[in-house]
Amino acid sequence: MKHIMAKMKKVNAMHFLFLSGTTWLLFAFLIFPNINLIFETFFQDGRFTISAIERFMKSGRAMRSLKNSFILAGTLAITVNLLGTFIVLVSDYFKIKGSRFLKIGYSSTLVYGGIVLASGYLFVYGSSGVITNMLMKIFPAMNPHWFEGYGAVTFVMTFALTSFHIIFLSDALKNIDYQTIEAAKSMGASSWTILTKVVLPVLSPNYFAITILIVLTGLGATSAPLMIGGEHFQTINPMIIRFSKSIASRDIATVLSLILGIATIFTLFISKIIESRYHYMSVSKVKTTLIKQEIKNPAVNILLHVSAYTIFLIYVIPILLIIIYSFTDGYTIATGNIRISSFTLQNYTSLLFQPSSYKPYLTSIVYATLAAFMVGALILTLARYLRSGKSFYRSVVDYALMTPWLLPSTLIAMGLIVTYDTKRMLLFGKVLTGTPVMLLVGYIIIKIPFTLRMTNAALYNVDHSLEEAAKSMGARPFYIFRKIVFPVIRPFILAIFVLNFNALLADYDLSVLLYHPLYEPLGVVMKNNAESQINPNAQALVLVYSVILMLISTISLSLVYGKQKKVL
Repeated sequence: MKHIMAKMKKVNAMHFLFLSGTTWLLFAFLIFPNINLIFETFFQDGRFTISAIERFMKSGRAMRSLKNSFILAGTLAITVNLLGTFIVLVSDYFKIKGSRFLKIGYSSTLVYGGIVLASGYLFVYGSSGVITNMLMKIFPAMNPHWFEGYGAVTFVMTFALTSFHIIFLSDALKNIDYQTIEAAKSMGASSWTILTKVVLPVLSPNYFAITILIVLTGLGATSAPLMIGGEHFQTINPMIIRFSKSIASRDIATVLSLILGIATIFTLFISKIIESRYHYMSVSKVKTTLIKQEIKNPAVNILLHVSAYTIFLIYVIPILLIIIYSFTDGYTIATGNIRISSFTLQNYTSLLFQPSSYKPYLTSIVYATLAAFMVGALILTLARYLRSGKSFYRSVVDYALMTPWLLPSTLIAMGLIVTYDTKRMLLFGKVLTGTPVMLLVGYIIIKIPFTLRMTNAALYNVDHSLEEAAKSMGARPFYIFRKIVFPVIRPFILAIFVLNFNALLADYDLSVLLYHPLYEPLGVVMKNNAESQINPNAQALVLVYSVILMLISTISLSLVYGKQKKVL
């Protein structure tokens, strides 16, 4: 009896420690920094003040950035959907010669994005870019800074964000019941009528979800406006980064962060209302596989083929030039003149043997690995706890874990900076701001919602009856997890780890606010080197970084989707 009582006390003590630790983590890193950010902004010396808002409204740059963000988000909602629809149709709906080859090019944005994509387009179309150098030989009076501002940012982000259509819309199109198309044909409907009245309306839920993602991405855009927008077109996040670097203007950065957070939450709130009012379902129980449609009009057929391959070239030219010029010397990169003697392996050997070159890579690899592993272990533990029963506390934990999805990364970063730049009892009297740990904490926070969603999806694949049977036989919880649960979810957990690692490896938006000066991550170094007009070798290193990152992304995605297919 005493043994049983002691065992129960031990279990209760462990449960109490678990709940205490979970509560501390959620409050210290997900809740308190954001509450404190608001308090520090609007309460000074114990008094409520709106001086930060007044300073924000008097700042011309801040107000323009706010307007530009909404203009960009609205524009992208149109341009990305138009381009995304086109590339999906020519890849999966119409009979286009070489459609599989075209889709590979259209999918290139899946393996490079953010700072890598922006630097790639800057290298091709920027003031010292390859295309710009070629054009200036033909048109000497041409403005070398032609690829800047609203139009350039919209162009880059339009092509970058069609990855949403490749991922979501393409699969949805393939699942359309072909019988509905055949029925429309039998009633004499034209190809255009079938497309606009039968096919596209079925995809409405997908368009809605994609448009929300596009708007949120447009509102929080950083890399493209920062590197390509120039002085006349900056959006909210680049301004937050600039204002946050000075203590005198940090309050303006905070107000911008809060506005961006409110805009994000409002967008998601409206999307939830619309989703609750409209329900979509397929009434066909046995679907017929979609057959690609022939384009009977010769003129339209030629126009579609020419347009498809022109767009394909826009997608692949930056990648091809990045790969080619990564094997050339600095002079060739600066001038765009390729000769046989230009090719060299010096750029790659520098990355391997010069500490100043490979240190950013090692720094980002260490940060990304630690963050991906720690967030995976933390969320796996909490997801198991959330699934073990229902209670008010579990609901609070579940909602708290999703808060980083409602807030832009810059707002999260500002909350951490403002809150932990002084000693806090929550961290046992430690200062977090300005330490190498700060960036790791930020990485973990921003990856919590995605990891939780994916982990929950993985846990649904576990047969609950097997766990119950093991419990009835006296198996301990850790033994059940190790022998029954983990073997089932292991492929999914590895996929989550790879995707998180891949996303964090070249992160810039969060890194630029939280990194330690002695440990510059790859995204920050790439951005600084890509804008270097003095040192061509710095640009050469950016190309090498980009090639290796694309290679890592390609391998990672292959492993992830390969494992998923095996599991399915």
